[in-house]
Amino acid sequence: MDGPSDAAPTRVTDAPRVLIADDHAAIRGGLRLLLEAAGVDVVGEAGDGRAAVRNARTLRPDVVLMDVRMPGTDGIAATRAILEEGSAHVLVLTTFDLDEYVFGALRAGAAGFLLKSADAATLVDAVRRVARGEGVMAPEVTRRVLDAFAATPEPAAAAPPAGVAELTARERDVLAGLGAGLSNAELAERLGISAATAKTHVSRVLGKLGCTSRLQASIVAREAGLAG
Repeated sequence: MDGPSDAAPTRVTDAPRVLIADDHAAIRGGLRLLLEAAGVDVVGEAGDGRAAVRNARTLRPDVVLMDVRMPGTDGIAATRAILEEGSAHVLVLTTFDLDEYVFGALRAGAAGFLLKSADAATLVDAVRRVARGEGVMAPEVTRRVLDAFAATPEPAAAAPPAGVAELTARERDVLAGLGAGLSNAELAERLGISAATAKTHVSRVLGKLGCTSRLQASIVAREAGLAG
């Protein structure tokens, strides 16, 4: 990844390549039909987290559509492994919106978190956005994530998260924008730069912070008091 999440994979077209990881064959089949009908290229399936990691390594999809609760290696552990190997972006798709899954997935580096109750158009749009290196979060989850950060007191003498001190002033502005959930286009408009330059800055910020997704960086931004 060109800095972690924002640059991988770079071959994405209007037909992103997707690997579906879910322990229910019927759900995998339904998702395949839905995505392929929308022009998405489903390159493979996996019935558990271990197979998802192995298939992502072999197939190099743009996006792994990842369930959380699977036998053996669960979706969060699989997400972490896939991001560490730089095999693909990960979009978590699950029935459960429990906080432990939401924060676990985001801290593991997932680029998005969506509920299976999402309609077809929302799912397809999320897959395309994640394939482009953007972050996606279900509205129901977004509110809870923001509320959780708002409710967490910040110790007055707390040290900033690792890597923040290494950022330039411009990169700190970029990180603040990520904390606010801005896209590259929105960052460009806010900072008065081109979208390409914004993308480059985002990649550098992710690299310096050791983050594998924009959403992961947004957590760092909030922990550092830079979101907004």
